[in-house]
Amino acid sequence: MPRQTTFLKPGEANTAWRHVDADGQVLGRMAVEIARVLMGKHRPDWTPHVDCGDHVIVTNASKIVLTGRKAEQRMVKSYSGYPGGLKLRSVGSVLAKHPERIVEQAVRRMLPKTRLGRQMFKKLKVYAGSEHPHTAQATTPLIG
Repeated sequence: MPRQTTFLKPGEANTAWRHVDADGQVLGRMAVEIARVLMGKHRPDWTPHVDCGDHVIVTNASKIVLTGRKAEQRMVKSYSGYPGGLKLRSVGSVLAKHPERIVEQAVRRMLPKTRLGRQMFKKLKVYAGSEHPHTAQATTPLIG
């Protein structure tokens, strides 16, 4: 008799807390690994319709590395909703003021654009420095 495929039901997944030290990490390569863990694709019991990913804490977001001239050439758009309200800023200037936004944006765009993807994104915590309030959770290193 063939082996049955097992699917998780919502609430059955045992999630863990993972820690990423972004010091010296390349933004895109780091974001790929974080998105993979948030979706749960690193698990053998991954189920497409269930949020079975782990929680991810990213520290030292201000020390990420952008290759080439992306810091000057790549732009971050924000639109206020009013005519003429489009603001363009370089990634380097946003990284200097709010480095956590750059990491969050890179990871968010790699997740599914559905309700499930928004639920997965809520499990990402990004901090510019090395301190974070999640020390009570047992964190296992993901990268670095």
